[in-house]
Amino acid sequence: MATKSANLYVRIEPDVKEQAESILSILGITASNAINMFYKQIILNKGLPFEVKIPKSDSINAAELTEEELNEELEKGYADMAMGKVKPVNQVFADIRKDYGI
Repeated sequence: MATKSANLYVRIEPDVKEQAESILSILGITASNAINMFYKQIILNKGLPFEVKIPKSDSINAAELTEEELNEELEKGYADMAMGKVKPVNQVFADIRKDYGI
């Protein structure tokens, strides 16, 4: 294993650091090891190890809808189902994986 002697200084939002380090602690990984793993993934992928993009805006957040808006969306879904506008569940999951890179 290579000797770890290079330093990296970064500025990060305190709450982001706290939340991430809390999760890493549960996983038994130090922040230093996590950053080293991230850098190794950058090398292996010859770029970021995840897709960086703006989320699609056509998504609906049900928690932000009024009861009337939610009922309208549910009615649209029911109408689509009644007209046979449906997909097999395996196709739905394949589309989700493709859209979100998972």
